Amino acid sequence: MTRIAIIGGGISGLAAAFDLEQRRQTAHDVEYTLYESSSRLGGVLRTECVDGCVVEAGPDSFVTEKPWAADLCRSVGLGDQLIGSNDADRKTYILTRGRLVEMPDGLMFMVPTKILPTGLSPLFSWKTKLRMAQELFHPPRAVNHDESVADFVERHYGQEMVDRLADPLLSGIYGGESSSLSVRAVLQRFAEMERTHGSLGRAMLAAHKRMSSGPRKPAPPLFTSLRNGMQSLAETIVSRLNAASLRTDTPVKAIQPESGGWTVSLGAQAEHFDAVIVALPASATANVLHDVSSDLSAELGAIQYSSSITVALAYDLEVRQALPPGFGFLVPRSEEKRLLAATFVHNKFPQRAPEDRALLRCFFAGSNAESVWDLTDEQIVGVVREELQQILGPQIRGLRAEPLFARVYKWKSAMAQYGVGHLERLERIEILRKALPGLALAGNGYRGIGVPDCVRSGREAAKELLT
Repeated sequence: MTRIAIIGGGISGLAAAFDLEQRRQTAHDVEYTLYESSSRLGGVLRTECVDGCVVEAGPDSFVTEKPWAADLCRSVGLGDQLIGSNDADRKTYILTRGRLVEMPDGLMFMVPTKILPTGLSPLFSWKTKLRMAQELFHPPRAVNHDESVADFVERHYGQEMVDRLADPLLSGIYGGESSSLSVRAVLQRFAEMERTHGSLGRAMLAAHKRMSSGPRKPAPPLFTSLRNGMQSLAETIVSRLNAASLRTDTPVKAIQPESGGWTVSLGAQAEHFDAVIVALPASATANVLHDVSSDLSAELGAIQYSSSITVALAYDLEVRQALPPGFGFLVPRSEEKRLLAATFVHNKFPQRAPEDRALLRCFFAGSNAESVWDLTDEQIVGVVREELQQILGPQIRGLRAEPLFARVYKWKSAMAQYGVGHLERLERIEILRKALPGLALAGNGYRGIGVPDCVRSGREAAKELLT
């Protein structure tokens, strides 16, 4: 009988536990115990139902292109609950010089694939548009070192593209700044395009041509979620696990290799296992492994995290009808606002709110979140309301009224920051980890911070220990 400890009850740890539970039920040769320091399982997957609205405290969806979260949903019986984003109304605006400007059609992240919409867009100056045209003639380039996303984008398209597009887009995903994020870790596909084609525009056009020459398939929605909210994934997984194997309110103080296995220290108590999956943020993993390997602990501790705040506001039908169509807007840091983004949830996922409600989800992260962190919830809502009125303009009078409800959710040090040299650090971590048999790592600190990446990391950790 193989006994495995899982430390951390977020989605990574739950995904690992689900695979171990399946093995336990079929092969009967494995037992597991999952330890979670808080009173609830699911980590940042947290949903509230308020006044008929489905309000997400953490991630509201996941990228459809990455299949691992949707696959897990189907495995636990939630396949019929999967919903796609309303891409027919997908528009995103960028706040530019105080007004909302729609991102032009055909812009793939920052790479234009349609010349006319980009050329006519007021989002970019003529200088940047000229850079876009010149970029098509970049020769292939093999870069033998990592660099920041900002440096990479500036090399191809200029600083305006960094300020108005790359930085706000990445702030909404990673909660960090493009000047400190690794292009190889965050935009690996673009780094490879530069190596093979030189020009990102040429690479995108070639990929688009290949896709259009094949059989026509309906494009899947960009985002996928669950009808009753993301928390239902965590709750359903927990319902499929062995209740006796779940230990909430049980922080792990340290782990130590011993007698061909691992001892998990809970303070006054200690339990012995054959293997351990640590599914914590990298900084917390560093603390747990401090006495095991100082080198591994140091590498893990060097992975930085940023904090975020999500604010949900609901308004009446007047506001819903007055808001611009689309999914919401992004705010470049150069606009000197504290708010980084806002999603019009009722447009992105119509199932999330009654037809007479506007549901807005507003976002702070990184230094912007820290600037309001110590304010009360009421004060944070006040900041959001003030900046929404400034951004959306006086024509939406309903925004001056008190919202029908407001919710504030704070997530301290929850978003991993993949700094320059991150992939090289992961290689060092992997060498050090493999020197400790029976140890696996999972979570958002390594190869992706989204829900699908966390699911994949947890299931791969379980698979490695089982094989």
